[in-house]
Amino acid sequence: MTCKKFCVCVCVCVCVLSLTHTPFYDNSYLCTLYLCVLCTCICSASLSEELKCSICLDLFTDPVSTPCGHNFCKSCLSQCWNNSQTYRCPFCKANFRKRPDLKINTALRPVLELFREKSGLSKSEVLCDFCDDIKMKALKMCLVCQSSYCETHLEPHHRVAHLRKHKLIDPGANLEKYICQKHEKPLELFCRNDQTCVCLLCTVTNHRDHNTVAVEEESRPRLRKMKTDVQQMIQDRIKRIQDIRHLAKLRKKTSEKEKADSIKLFTDLMRSIERCQSELLEMMEQKQKAAEKQAEELIKELEQEITELKRRDTELEQLSHTEDHLHILQIYPSLIRPPCTSSCAEISISDTQLSVEPLRKALVHLQETLDEKLSRTVDVTLDPDTAYPNLVLSDDGKQVTSKDIKHKLPNNPERFDYCPCVLAHEGFSSGRFYFEVQVKGMTDWDLGVARESINRKGIITAIPEAGYWIVVLRNGNNYLAGESSPVPLSLRVKPQVVGVFVDYEEGLVSFYDVESRSHIFSFTSQSFTEKLFPFFSPCKNEKGKIAAPLIISRQIQ
Repeated sequence: MTCKKFCVCVCVCVCVLSLTHTPFYDNSYLCTLYLCVLCTCICSASLSEELKCSICLDLFTDPVSTPCGHNFCKSCLSQCWNNSQTYRCPFCKANFRKRPDLKINTALRPVLELFREKSGLSKSEVLCDFCDDIKMKALKMCLVCQSSYCETHLEPHHRVAHLRKHKLIDPGANLEKYICQKHEKPLELFCRNDQTCVCLLCTVTNHRDHNTVAVEEESRPRLRKMKTDVQQMIQDRIKRIQDIRHLAKLRKKTSEKEKADSIKLFTDLMRSIERCQSELLEMMEQKQKAAEKQAEELIKELEQEITELKRRDTELEQLSHTEDHLHILQIYPSLIRPPCTSSCAEISISDTQLSVEPLRKALVHLQETLDEKLSRTVDVTLDPDTAYPNLVLSDDGKQVTSKDIKHKLPNNPERFDYCPCVLAHEGFSSGRFYFEVQVKGMTDWDLGVARESINRKGIITAIPEAGYWIVVLRNGNNYLAGESSPVPLSLRVKPQVVGVFVDYEEGLVSFYDVESRSHIFSFTSQSFTEKLFPFFSPCKNEKGKIAAPLIISRQIQ
């Protein structure tokens, strides 16, 4: 439907109401009128004419309806009748025997407000209903009297006792919100049963037995609660902002630490490569010197043999001129026997070549292993729910220390109750992962991985068959691998940081001395079917013997 058709619809509705002398506020026709007005108030220019008072020729202000169905501004119609002894409609001239009791048309008022808003018109100034000549600006509107008052005519409402009880609001406010639509009385009470505002007449009809209180009594605590709730929401959001900023700082700090750790790791890698290169060059130089020395000795021996052969050649030349054939036959065996050559004369050229290829492969393997570990290093934190009661974990979950005092903790199924052990939060059921633990200053420790279903109660047998793959230190210098029969380990240097590398699919668990870049021990050809968790034990503290903690030293994603 076009805007033009909507305008026609509005006009028809107005005409029908006028011809049938139906009050404008009759609900039987308002639904149709509202629909038309709300759909056309933006685009219809002619609608403004229908919403104008025929007396002041301006948009209605506090519209009222006459019994004949015509609408006027309340102040305009009141002034017209105040100056006359008869009461007639200024539009159709219909006479009324007595002066009609004018009530503001609460149905038409929101239509006017919506029209003003959509049309961009400024809100009309509300004038006093009781000024005769020059209309003064209204200061307040009385909900009981349903009239607007300037400062002068408002004075009785401040002075007269029964008028002081009337409810005053700002002029031009939406009166519909303050007036009971059923009884046309001010909404002065609040029904707590139905959670709605009611008038005095409502309390003796539909809300007779309900709990009703003054609107002020109900609104004040609600206002206080809303204010408290808003303030709490403000505080919650301030805290969230603080938490976000704190988290951002932690992430920045962690990122800087990771950068520093990465630089250190790559620096160690370069130093290791340089050390391998230096050792390779030194080995090559030693082999070169050995080869040169061997060559000189070989040349010297060969020169001696040449001298011997030349002597024989001279002797044979002399024997070729003698007739002593018996002598020739007697010395023949010594002349045809080759000179005595040392074993070095048998050396081949391949023996003098340096074995560079195995060293090069070893260097490449070292770099690949370090790169692999670097790319698989995971962030590991200790799980307090698994920790033996004598163990103390740091707040960040990176350190564990054994103490003499046993803490009172719930004996949940995950907790070790006899052995001083703790698992990590993080478990792995595929791929490869790597973590490092600082063991500096420790005389006893256990490190490795364990499967999820291990026995955590009573005495533990930490072997692969029971779900443990670990390496241990006892008494400061006895290193053992936890095989079914413990395997003693002979280490060139005492590890300060131990790296643990796991390849789940290959069934491999390897241990490394991080600082010396050397291999400690490997469990190979294992079959993993459950999730694996990093395993730690600083062992029992005997009279403060073990003071240093196990520290998870590097976390790089």
